[in-house]
Amino acid sequence: MIDAAEVVASGMNILFVTLDSLRYDTAETALRDGRTPRLAGLLPAGGWERRTTPGTFTLPAHMAFFSGFLPKRPQPNQPPRLWECRPPAFKTVTSGTFVFDAPNLLQGLGQHGYTTVCVGGVTYFSRETPLGSVLPDMFDQDYWEPRFCSPELDSTRHQVDRALQVADEHEGRPLLLFVNVSATHVPHGHYLGDSHDTALSQQAALAYADEHLGRLVTGLTSRDRWLVILCADHGDAYGEDGYHGRGIIHPTVTTVPFALMLC
Repeated sequence: MIDAAEVVASGMNILFVTLDSLRYDTAETALRDGRTPRLAGLLPAGGWERRTTPGTFTLPAHMAFFSGFLPKRPQPNQPPRLWECRPPAFKTVTSGTFVFDAPNLLQGLGQHGYTTVCVGGVTYFSRETPLGSVLPDMFDQDYWEPRFCSPELDSTRHQVDRALQVADEHEGRPLLLFVNVSATHVPHGHYLGDSHDTALSQQAALAYADEHLGRLVTGLTSRDRWLVILCADHGDAYGEDGYHGRGIIHPTVTTVPFALMLC
């Protein structure tokens, strides 16, 4: 159990990465087959943890995440939460949980001297529509460009370049750096030279992103210690039991990879 209350009290930087739409089985298979060597060197012993997402597509999942509800273990008994909005008086919270007295985690961290920065990926972070401004509005600063989005073959490289630049600009100040990786979101068939999106092409997308995710984490942690959260917001169905896409209750959508570590 990581003491998140101590993490925040100490002003340790926090990196929160969501791999958009990444299925647990995709991540686990890619890791097992050696297709994600940089992540393999970073993940805790045991690799990816199987968890259940609180949302079945990008918007509700991230609203839950930023409200303090990270993916849960698929079991009756849950470990203490990493962080939580100040609860009603009748509820007790473990001392290692960071309790924020604000409507969301980002404002709560701001009350403790953190700057919160978003490097968006999918169009829910693009500000191209009113709905696409809801999540970015929660941050002190947000960045999005078309080349950060999934149709761009080298999207993760561009996102990581910007994220590392942001970290340089905030050197010496507490930072919550959030990155929504779009490469694993459809369309990703182009990573196999195909127009069809499948679990195999999502593996290929993750294999592409691996180098840059490794570059992000090692680039940040070479200078300071960081709390690092890596997870998917939801998965995608590719025809299993007749289901396609997201926003549906199906194990391919609700089961996501998760990792938490101090680096």
